Amino acid sequence: MRARTKVWLIIAASLVLIGCIVFGGVMTMLKWDFTKLSTVKYETHNYEIDESFNNISIVADTADILIVPSENQKASVVCHEQKNVKHSVTAKDGALVIEAVDTRKWYEYIGIGFGTPKITVYIPRGEYGALFVKSDTGNVEIPKEFKFETIDISESTGNVTNYASALEYIRIKTSTGNICVENTSAKTLDLSVSTGMITVSNVACEGEVKIEVSTGKTNLTNIECKNVLSNGDTGDIFLKNVIVTEKFSIERSTGDVKFDRCDAAEIFVKTDTGDVRGSLLSDKVFIVQSDTGNVDVPKTTTGGKCEITTSTGDINIFAIVSQP
Repeated sequence: MRARTKVWLIIAASLVLIGCIVFGGVMTMLKWDFTKLSTVKYETHNYEIDESFNNISIVADTADILIVPSENQKASVVCHEQKNVKHSVTAKDGALVIEAVDTRKWYEYIGIGFGTPKITVYIPRGEYGALFVKSDTGNVEIPKEFKFETIDISESTGNVTNYASALEYIRIKTSTGNICVENTSAKTLDLSVSTGMITVSNVACEGEVKIEVSTGKTNLTNIECKNVLSNGDTGDIFLKNVIVTEKFSIERSTGDVKFDRCDAAEIFVKTDTGDVRGSLLSDKVFIVQSDTGNVDVPKTTTGGKCEITTSTGDINIFAIVSQP
C-alpha cells in the first residue's frame, strides 16, 4: 500500500473516532434522550366546537387520527401538530371540517423529528352523516360507539381500524398499511390495500364484500353478506364461517385460498400458484381443473356450481359439513 494512501486512511479513521467521541459526549449530556435532538417543534391546540354538525371531513398530511366519544357530550378537537403544519378546524353548513395548513418554507422540510402529529376528535356518541378521512401518513381508528351514513377512508401509509357501522357503505383504501374491520354492519364493504393485511370479522352486509390486495394476506371470519368478491396478486385468503347468499368470486396470482365451514349458492375460485382447500356447508357440483396439482373433491351431483381452476396448485375440498 502506498504511503499517501496509508496517511489518508489514518486521517479518515481519526476523524471517525473523533466524531464518535463527540457524539457520545453530547448524548451523555442529553442522557441518551434522542428526542432532544429533534429540530421539529410541536404544539398542542384545543378547539371547542359550539356549532352543530352531522358530517365530518378530515384531510391531513401526516397525523394519527382518532375519533373518540366525548365524556361531556360536547364536541372538541385536539391537535398535536408541528409548529408550521397546523390544522384549521371549522364547523359550518352542517359539517365539521379539519384540514392541514402547511406554512413551511422549502428549507423547513429538512430536519429531525421524533414526534408523531395526532388529531383527536371528541364527539358525542350517536349517529352521524358522512365520515370522510384522507391522510398521507398516519393511523386511523374509529370506535364502535358511532354509526355513520357512509365511511370513506383513504390512506397512503398507515393502518386503519374501524369498529363503527354504516347505513350505506364502508370504503377503506390504503397503499401501505393494514386494514381491520370488526363487529360492525354496512350495506356494502369495499376494502383495498397495495401492501398490507386485511382482517374482517363479525360483519353483516346486505350487499357485497369487496376485497382487493396487491401484496398481503386476507382473513375473513364470521361474515354474512350477499357476495364476496376478492382479487389479489400475492397473498393468501382465509375464510371461516363466511355465509354468502349468492356467490364467492376469488382470484389470486400467488396465494392459497382456504375455506373453513363456508357456504354460498355458487363458488368461483381461480389461482395461478396456490392451493385451494377447505370445507363447505352444502353439496356442490364441482367443476375443477389443475394443470400440475392434485385434485380431491367430493363426487356430489347436486347443489350449486363450484368452479375451481389452478395452474400449479392442489385442489382439496374436505368432506362436506352438514349445517346443524
